[in-house]
Amino acid sequence: MEITTSHYVVLSTLLLVIGSVGILTRRNILVLLMSVELILNAVNINLVAFSAAHQQVEGQVFAIFVITVAAAEAAVGLGILIALFRNKHTVHADEIDLLRW
Repeated sequence: MEITTSHYVVLSTLLLVIGSVGILTRRNILVLLMSVELILNAVNINLVAFSAAHQQVEGQVFAIFVITVAAAEAAVGLGILIALFRNKHTVHADEIDLLRW
């Protein structure tokens, strides 16, 4: 069985749906960050799959940029999460109200 571009699109769609459901239903900030990572990985799969299908390298270059941004987002997000946990002693997004008036 040959793996085609449509297989990658289906996998990417599943990751996108799982990430979107995670963002919409969960309140734990760590789970929200992991859901964003799933969505970014879905984008990366599409970029690399279509790049390979069209014999172009630009999609793979963009995927490396997305991976770099995702690593920075994870580092900053975890730093913010640790700071919030030290101040509020919770990681639930509903209970954090530092920016309210």
